[in-house]
Amino acid sequence: MKHGKQLERRTFNQDRFEILIKRQKNGTATFNELSELDEIVNRDPDIREIVLEEMQDADNPKPPDNDQTQIIQKTVRKSFFEKIKAFINRLFTTQAPQLNPAVIA
Repeated sequence: MKHGKQLERRTFNQDRFEILIKRQKNGTATFNELSELDEIVNRDPDIREIVLEEMQDADNPKPPDNDQTQIIQKTVRKSFFEKIKAFINRLFTTQAPQLNPAVIA
């Protein structure tokens, strides 16, 4: 029986590190789990190297491609008079609820 996937040897610390990182990213990690994660990173040099490489990649992000430029629109603050004008326009353009004559009687 052949497996298409190559087997990978992993240590307990590597497995536990992945589990704790997933919990941290989901926001469900407890303080004790975060402390355990810190201890694993400080204790295991291989994991520490992985974390340091990820931190360097995060500090030096790649510039975005020209095709994927983002359009950012700034919100323009309205002046006091524009706010009053908008309020009055809303006041006169909204329709009053129709009263049912049967309810009045």
